[in-house]
Amino acid sequence: MNQKTKVSVVIPFYNCPYVDLAVKSVLAQSYPDIELIVVDDGSTHYVEKLEAYKDNIVYIRKTNGGTASALNIGIKAASGAYFAWLSADDLFHPDKITRQMEAIRSSGTSFNHTAYYYINELGERFSGIISVPFHNRGDLIETMMSGCPVNGSSVLLDMDIFSKVGLFNEKFLYTQDYDLWLRILPHYEWSYIEEPLLDYRVHKEMGSVIHSEAQNREIALVQTRHQGILTQLLRKERGK
Repeated sequence: MNQKTKVSVVIPFYNCPYVDLAVKSVLAQSYPDIELIVVDDGSTHYVEKLEAYKDNIVYIRKTNGGTASALNIGIKAASGAYFAWLSADDLFHPDKITRQMEAIRSSGTSFNHTAYYYINELGERFSGIISVPFHNRGDLIETMMSGCPVNGSSVLLDMDIFSKVGLFNEKFLYTQDYDLWLRILPHYEWSYIEEPLLDYRVHKEMGSVIHSEAQNREIALVQTRHQGILTQLLRKERGK
């Protein structure tokens, strides 16, 4: 294998009891060329869950700085040509990376995301397929201006994107993904897989539950920041 096929998966980890399950789901991928980087963001609990996997992962420990800082450390350490992010409480389906690499190559796009399921604390699925397909690029832009249907753990993208738009903004504690997607959108074509390839865990300790008010404030800030350029982009797209 070579760097043009390698996918670097980054798991930011902070006191998450499900981290070993996330690691297992990456190591069980059908895609053969994967580098798994776990960035421990200053955890004080559950670090021992990683001991059994130390020979199969790149483990980086840092002082606590938030999800964006952990992701950026992982990206800087990565050697792959593609990047995927998996939250420590979520799970990849076995063919996720394979299906996404096929989609990127067949479509000629640089960014891909997928549908997913909700799971609970026990790993039980309790939803139908969570899917927001886009009929055209204009619909995608319009939807992204009003909210973020893109699950961060479902994304796979070309590493070259970071050279053009920069890394995750570490000032955003809860919406670093939304901000990055809006920076990427004007410059790159996206593809989407309506098949669910991720289990997204919903539980009482998740950040979007604990910090919902702060997250909503950040969402408004991110939307305001990008509204001008996305409005121009949408007008151009609708005028074609």
